[in-house]
Amino acid sequence: MRYSGLVDRINVAGSNAWELHSAGARRQRTGEDIILLSIGDHEFDTPAPIVDTAVASLRNGRHHYVPAGGDHRLRDTIARHHEADTGISTDRSHIVVLPGAQCGLFCVAACLFESGDEVLVTAPMYATYEGTLRASGATVVPVPLRPENRFHLEINDLSAAIGPRTRGVLINSPHNPTGVVFSCAELQAIVDICRTHDLWLISDEVYAPLTFDAPHLSPVTLADAASRTVVVSSLSKSHAMTGWRIGWVVAPPTLAGHIENLAGYMLFGVPPFVQDAAVFALDDAPGECGEIRERYRMRRDLVCDRLSKLPTIRFHRPEGAMYVMIDIRATGLSSLEFAWGLLDSQGLSLLPGEGFGEAGAGHVRFSLSAPESVLAAAVDRLDAYLCGLSLPRAG
Repeated sequence: MRYSGLVDRINVAGSNAWELHSAGARRQRTGEDIILLSIGDHEFDTPAPIVDTAVASLRNGRHHYVPAGGDHRLRDTIARHHEADTGISTDRSHIVVLPGAQCGLFCVAACLFESGDEVLVTAPMYATYEGTLRASGATVVPVPLRPENRFHLEINDLSAAIGPRTRGVLINSPHNPTGVVFSCAELQAIVDICRTHDLWLISDEVYAPLTFDAPHLSPVTLADAASRTVVVSSLSKSHAMTGWRIGWVVAPPTLAGHIENLAGYMLFGVPPFVQDAAVFALDDAPGECGEIRERYRMRRDLVCDRLSKLPTIRFHRPEGAMYVMIDIRATGLSSLEFAWGLLDSQGLSLLPGEGFGEAGAGHVRFSLSAPESVLAAAVDRLDAYLCGLSLPRAG
């Protein structure tokens, strides 16, 4: 029996890093004392008023088919919030509701790219990006975010990566895994390059509400950007709704129509009771979103303060999202060796940087998705591991 070429295209590198997370999760389930900080899921539940809205919706019969592109009420709500946030005129014709931002990105890639195309992606990159883009037939071209530049983009690196087959650029700000928030100057330079070379710009803004030091800026707000920019977002991080699988795409209407058509073949709609909960979350639960952001700001400050006292390692203070990238190159170990040793000797599971492509090598990602007391204990375990390596402190 044979399989399609898609099977090979989505079989991408980085699986060894996720094997470590899976091993940590298995050990935790069997009762071992494991601190699992290798995944980006909240430890707290979805706020109760959002859950109550979904339950009431179910009991009111909201469990039948809805339009493939999303219930009009939710699309109108997303459009209204997008317009308020960006100043860009937006209506439901720009919006497609999908089960999570990941599905949104998959549909965008399928409608924009094909075999022979190249897509530039800032790297380290979220682990699913490569397989998602390769599924369309496109080739991923990493554009490095360099540790020596605090993981901010050097525009010359982006320009140098453009070739005759380049069709798009994918960015993620606030950025997973580095926590970088791209500045207005960086975004303007990206938009200018896309305009000059007639490229699509895909902006993953799932972490937009989780910024700590400066407000998030969407590239769609910049001059002449809206006609070539696609925004992908969701409520997973902002409202602790990871398992609800509710996200959306904001795109020029013609592209949005193509995505809606594809969604009709793939999914035929997100459950309406989930969409009702999403409307409530957007309109009536801003306090919960703000509380989540402040919890992560506090955790960022706690962890960074404690990390600054550890031997050998360096770290990058995140400007947003929910992760800290720790530079372990001074240990002489690869990030896989370091992370496995940390798990085996101290019961602490951090994600090796290789899970985010070659650009993540020499780093481990520390997720802030645990109570403050657990995060403090995790840093203590990291300290014990580093001290056991008998290495000098970083200069």
